[in-house]
Amino acid sequence: MTLRKFAGLAALLSVVMPGLAMAADEVAAPALNSGDTAWMLTATALVLFMTIPGLALFYGGMVRSKNLLSVMMQCFAITGLISILWVIYGYSITFDTTGMEQGVTNFNSFIGGFGKAFLAGVTPASLTSPTALFPEAVFITFQMTFAIITPALIVGAFAERMKFSAMLIFMGVWFTLVYAPIAHMVWSGNGGLMWDWGVLDFAGGTVVHINAGVAGLVACIVLGKRKGYPTTPMAPHNLGYTLVGAAMLWIGWFGFNAGSAAAANGTAGMAMLVTQIATAAAALGWMFAEWITHGKPSALGIASGVVAGLVAITPAAGTVGPMGSIVIGLASGVICFFCATSLKRKLGYDDSLDAFGVHGVGGIVGAILTGVFAAPALGGFGAVTDIAAQVWIQCKGVAFTVIYTAIVTFVILKVLDAVMGLRVTEEEEAVGLDLAQHNERGYNL
Repeated sequence: MTLRKFAGLAALLSVVMPGLAMAADEVAAPALNSGDTAWMLTATALVLFMTIPGLALFYGGMVRSKNLLSVMMQCFAITGLISILWVIYGYSITFDTTGMEQGVTNFNSFIGGFGKAFLAGVTPASLTSPTALFPEAVFITFQMTFAIITPALIVGAFAERMKFSAMLIFMGVWFTLVYAPIAHMVWSGNGGLMWDWGVLDFAGGTVVHINAGVAGLVACIVLGKRKGYPTTPMAPHNLGYTLVGAAMLWIGWFGFNAGSAAAANGTAGMAMLVTQIATAAAALGWMFAEWITHGKPSALGIASGVVAGLVAITPAAGTVGPMGSIVIGLASGVICFFCATSLKRKLGYDDSLDAFGVHGVGGIVGAILTGVFAAPALGGFGAVTDIAAQVWIQCKGVAFTVIYTAIVTFVILKVLDAVMGLRVTEEEEAVGLDLAQHNERGYNL
């Protein structure tokens, strides 16, 4: 009887144990997280929504009516161009970590390789990593939307005067030589130059906004002022479009910031909360600064304040707490207001739609204050124990980005100007770029 029981138990174990072993293997193997995947799909769509139609409307309303379609066309064309460049080589040179080693500075600390060129090896089953368990295809598309909006932001600095053909080539080269290297240095992980420095940039204050803002400043200076600026009135032709665009940016930015948590978790939730708080504070900060300075608050002002707050909280969204986000928002709203008005007039450059005044300056304010308010001592959630040391690291990151972006952007523009010319003729500028460059009108009455 005992032998029969033993034999039966052995037979049972022979059936059960392989199943248990298989189950253990299944538990150990990375598995797709449907919740994270659903959130990242949503966040990706929200970030694309920021460029088309959000930024297209935001910028389109601020130009003169004869240039409405040209600005919108540029946003759409950039979306198409960067999407294709991203899958051919952009994703690879941004996120390929071949040859990188923590603490070691080499060529791959500045730019990735071509191991993922043409998205080699990416399949429906590819996951991002053992910790971020959603499809790599979603991560590729999510990061693509960041690569799209960054050069599109530059459009606001040279609006109403650059040739469409020159713009396309400039954006393609700039994406390759400026955006991808900066993104690699900040976000690629151990071995990346600014990653190893310890620069905190949760969702793109350095990679996106300082990068685009500084490039915009260089571009508007190289191209020169619009004909008639600043003596000829160049009022926005449809602030309704601008307000709608700002609202779309505000909504889409939740994907931008909360999506950068790469999971549906507490970090994403806090990023969403501080994004809302900082944006509200910046809108009020700009509005009251303008009210006190100019006597009346304007719709354009509060829309600009909204974007300034969104920009400034971007690098901090994953590490600061609610009270810190209020300070960051107020500071960005007030500082960006004075830079986009008083400073621009004093220095005399024609940043048409304040790409530098809002994105460049807002990005710098946010990047530096991240080093302060990420500290748990001030209600943050980062690993900052020495605020002064972290602020110094943030300043190093800002300075490197400003210098690198300014120099490379300047060289690209001067070469293109010598080869093909950057600017439309005076006659084309007077007619408007809608007709001169696209043979269309925004309004046919």
